[in-house]
Amino acid sequence: MDTYLFTVLYLFVFLLTSQVKAQQQYFRVLPRDLKVQEGGEAMLECEVANLAGQVQWTKDGFALGFLSVIPGFPRYSVIGDRRHGVYNLRVSNASLEDDAEYQCQVGPARLQKAIRANARLNVISPPSSVEILDHTHNSKIEIKENQEFNLECRVRNAKPAAKIVWYRGNVEINIPNREDQTIEVPGKNGDKRVTRYDTHSRIALKPTAEDDFAEYTCEARHEALSQDIPMRTTVQLSVLYPPALPYIEGYVEGETIRRGQTVELVCRCRGGNPPAQLIWYKNGEQIRMAYRTAGRLSENVYTFTADASDNKAKYKCEASNVMSKTSLKAEVEMRVLFSPAHVTISGPTEARVGDPVPLTCTTANSNPPAEIKWMVAGRQVRNATSRTVISPEGGWITTSNITAVVEPNRRSLVVICHGVNMQLTENVVSTHTINVLYPPSQPFIHGFTEGSHIPSGTVQKISCTSSGGNPLATITWYKNDKKIHSTVRTTDKSVTAEMTILTNVTDNEARYRCEAANSATEIPLFETITMSVYFPPDHVKIHQEPEELKPNEEATLICDSSSSHPPATLSWWREGIPVVGLNNTTKPGLHGGTISTIEMKINVTEQMNGIVYTCQANNVVLQRSVHDAITLQVLYKPVFDPNNEDAVTGIENEPLIISLKADGNPQNIVYTWTKDGLPITQQSSSNGVERIVSDGSIMNITRLSRNDAGTYTCEALNSQGSNVAIVNVTVQYPASIIQTSGNVIANPKEDATLSCTADGNPLADDTITWKRDDFPEFAARTSVMYDKNGTSYLRISGVTREDLGNFACVVNNGVGNSTFKEVMLIVKHKPEIDGQPLFLKFASDAGDTGKLICRSQASPLARYTWARNGAPINSNTSGKYYSTYRQIDQLVSESTLYITHVTSADYGSYECVARNELGFATKSPRLEVTSAPDTPTLLTVLNVTHDSVTLGWTPGFDGGMRASYRIRYRKVDDEGYKYEDVVGSNVTNHVVKNLDINTQYIFSIMASNKLGNSKFMPDLLSAKTSVFVGDGVEKVIPDDLLEKQDLPRIVIISVSVIGVILLFINIALVTGCMLKRRAKRMREQNNQTSKSATIEMYAPSSYNDTVTGETLSSVSEKSETYSNEEGNNEYMDDNRKPTSNSYLIEHQPDYPGKSSYVSAPSPAPPADGSYYNMSDRYLSYPPPLDFQNPPPIPAHPHLTHMHTPITPPLPANGSLVRHPRAVPPPDVLHNTSQNSQILQAQSLSQKRELTSFGNGYGVNEQEGHLV
Repeated sequence: MDTYLFTVLYLFVFLLTSQVKAQQQYFRVLPRDLKVQEGGEAMLECEVANLAGQVQWTKDGFALGFLSVIPGFPRYSVIGDRRHGVYNLRVSNASLEDDAEYQCQVGPARLQKAIRANARLNVISPPSSVEILDHTHNSKIEIKENQEFNLECRVRNAKPAAKIVWYRGNVEINIPNREDQTIEVPGKNGDKRVTRYDTHSRIALKPTAEDDFAEYTCEARHEALSQDIPMRTTVQLSVLYPPALPYIEGYVEGETIRRGQTVELVCRCRGGNPPAQLIWYKNGEQIRMAYRTAGRLSENVYTFTADASDNKAKYKCEASNVMSKTSLKAEVEMRVLFSPAHVTISGPTEARVGDPVPLTCTTANSNPPAEIKWMVAGRQVRNATSRTVISPEGGWITTSNITAVVEPNRRSLVVICHGVNMQLTENVVSTHTINVLYPPSQPFIHGFTEGSHIPSGTVQKISCTSSGGNPLATITWYKNDKKIHSTVRTTDKSVTAEMTILTNVTDNEARYRCEAANSATEIPLFETITMSVYFPPDHVKIHQEPEELKPNEEATLICDSSSSHPPATLSWWREGIPVVGLNNTTKPGLHGGTISTIEMKINVTEQMNGIVYTCQANNVVLQRSVHDAITLQVLYKPVFDPNNEDAVTGIENEPLIISLKADGNPQNIVYTWTKDGLPITQQSSSNGVERIVSDGSIMNITRLSRNDAGTYTCEALNSQGSNVAIVNVTVQYPASIIQTSGNVIANPKEDATLSCTADGNPLADDTITWKRDDFPEFAARTSVMYDKNGTSYLRISGVTREDLGNFACVVNNGVGNSTFKEVMLIVKHKPEIDGQPLFLKFASDAGDTGKLICRSQASPLARYTWARNGAPINSNTSGKYYSTYRQIDQLVSESTLYITHVTSADYGSYECVARNELGFATKSPRLEVTSAPDTPTLLTVLNVTHDSVTLGWTPGFDGGMRASYRIRYRKVDDEGYKYEDVVGSNVTNHVVKNLDINTQYIFSIMASNKLGNSKFMPDLLSAKTSVFVGDGVEKVIPDDLLEKQDLPRIVIISVSVIGVILLFINIALVTGCMLKRRAKRMREQNNQTSKSATIEMYAPSSYNDTVTGETLSSVSEKSETYSNEEGNNEYMDDNRKPTSNSYLIEHQPDYPGKSSYVSAPSPAPPADGSYYNMSDRYLSYPPPLDFQNPPPIPAHPHLTHMHTPITPPLPANGSLVRHPRAVPPPDVLHNTSQNSQILQAQSLSQKRELTSFGNGYGVNEQEGHLV
């Protein structure tokens, strides 16, 4: 049995293992090596048959995991079908980092072995660039012929390394000496997988002329590059080599050219880099350098017209470039035929009868030589001799000589010479004329009579004429043997020379000579005249003896005139008045004139300095005169102007300039300023710090000081001596208070004396005055006394407690502004304890130390005692209570009681007693638990500008903690508020900025601390910003334009309760009115209309009109229907919905329209509860005010014709009293009655107006019901 079971088990296991081996997992598709270009996609295939285990890929042994999305390898993914065993690895956007050995791994399974298969992924990358080093693509390389150089090509960033192929043109070249190099470019962090390769190839070249324009190309070959688009870079060679020989076209050696023919010589040269430079030379001189090129051909064209100079001329063309060692040349010699350009006859042009005249005729250059033929007096001369010589310019010159004899009865002999070029048949002619000479007649002068006199400056014309002669005579004028210009007029048989003279002094006794001559006269013929000219003296000159004039000496003034014809008459003038001179003498002068001299004797004084003496020289005949003047310079020491001030007054801190001008000669006067023997610093040596400097005769004090007063001395000094002037300086300075009597203490009903001492300049009896605004009996109860020391005494008779305060001592002497100092009069009085809310309530938490402050005013200062529930507190004797004392000023002191470890039994009232010798006062401050602060009181406007308002307030009880404040404000016609927190704690003023110009605002304030907030103050304060923008002046609001109310909280609560009761009463009345409207109509016409008012503490305090936030309705006597179409809206947030309330109209305005609505803003009531109702039964009536002609108020923009009376302000007495304010009217449904009866003010003489704003309006209203 056991054997059987063993056999069955063995067979089962054998069959099972055989079946498993038959289904062993294997690779149906093995991974194979792949090559992919960088940026491409690679797919490594792996398919497994009979898959049993898990499949994953590895990269260089690093397992990538079994997921199809491989973490950390976003570009790797495994795609395929597990059911079919497909696990292909896709690599997207392949990079060099993907170059690795990959393995597809199939894990073992039950009875299955693990299998693995490897594949290599080879990522290739094409080169990024190919370049020939130091040369850009398609650039040109300039190299000399046969000069070796290298071309190096670099192919960058390829994998595997690229191969480089060189081309010349389009033909691949294999250069034996080529050098190739491959350089590895490692990747980041030294990763071998991202290594790239740079390939370098260098070739050596030795170019020839054949390589000019050759292109060399470097091509990169790589398996990742497309063969259709090769990667190449190309450079072009520009091989420098010399040009070939030049050659000339346009003329053949030996060819004949005639003069005037146009010749075009063309020089060409082929080859050469750069192209050859061609230059034309003629007989070695450069004549043309401009040439043109086309490719490697150069050409220079020289075009000219042939002339005689071109005969046998050598034209040379030179070619060269930078590669030429010597210039290459081509040359031709030109032959030109030409006749002579002219012939020239040389020989005498004048001859006498019978004289032989030799003549020579010479031709110009000619090729071939020219022949010469003569014609004399119209007859040809035969057998004339001639000779020919070679011209240095090319060609020949022919010369012929003859001799001609002058025959009688001829005025001239004409000779003609012909030059003939027989080969060119061209003829040139020259004519030569020989004049026959005869002498002229004697010249004669006309236009001037000998012995006459001509005034200087006269224009004189004189002529000279000569007749006959051949040629006609040449006439020349001379003045004193010096040739002068003349104008010549010629006729057939005579010549006239005319000269024009503007006569001057040099023409007097001058000799004028006229000469006439021609070729036939050996000595010129002449005629002379002598001229007489009157001329005045040109100038006079004055000199003095001695040269320096000093007072009390005698001096001589001598005046000499220049030459004059006839002699001049001399005379003297002093300051324009003629005076008699002495010793009038004459002597010979220039140009035949006479010099005159005259003298003047004077006795010199200081007053003669600056006196002008004038000398006049007069030519009586010509009525012309000249003058000279001399200003006497009398030397004397400085003399100060007697009009200089000897006393000067200045004002302290102002500049002062003193000028003491002195007169002296010489005028370079040196001024020296001194004070008390000490010199004043001069401007030239000042360092800019001194206040007092002198500059010549001026002393400048830039800023006067009272110490500058005194005597100043100014000394004036010149070369003749010195003088001194004295000036006294007085300095005025503002009066100032130097001493007061201090605080004066007096008993009641005694006399008190205050004193005040002033210093200043000037000081007068009225310099010191006393003032005090709140002292109405000042004149009656005071007297003032003065003494010589500048002290004023104010005596107050019978002082009382009310006289306590400051008296102002005001000093003003007219210099500067007034100054004042307050002197306090202290009248002894009993203590007065400060009752401000700040000192009535204090707070402290249990366990802390409480503090109570009692402050009083008294004279003498008070002593303090504390009590609790009638029992005195012994402070500073136990640990529970201790007190401190502090003097604040002369009158005010305070005592502080500290309560340690406060318990509930310590809360409550305490009694403070302040006493002095005159009495005592008590106050009961309270200690409470810390709480929210009380509302501030006494909100006021301190300042107003165009865009800001400065507010001040009195803090209320701070709840025992530091309090901060929030200001609420709005425009009067706006519904919403704006809020502004005051920075800092316990601050009592704040500036509200960024307001609109010329706009009315309403302000309120609340306080807060850590435990809570107080309520806002009622909207009782308003202010209006100023009109002008940027005027820079802050304006303080007058007190009478501001309204301030401090309403106790109990009053507000009480009135609010009363208002609610009145509201229900009003509703009941309206209901009854509707039920009995017909029965009551007649009675209502004769009786006073019942009224009730709802008073809202919300009206702005600076308006004088009706309040806002109300709805008024009148019922006409024809309409008995209660009308309130809009209904009464619930009170809502003060920034949102306006409130409709019922108000009594105290003065019936003239509303526009009939049965119409007039809209106006209706702001909501304040959210702090300061709104309450008041009925007429709870108000006492003041005496009625009758306004017969109520003054107008500023109209609302919607109701411009409304007029509302204004009531004078009433003093604040704690009751609810307001003045009428001008505020926008409420929305009103106004039903006008045609027959309404107006009640007069007298009908209510026993009742007050029903208003919450005081006695503002008289009763003058249309009857109707208030709803």
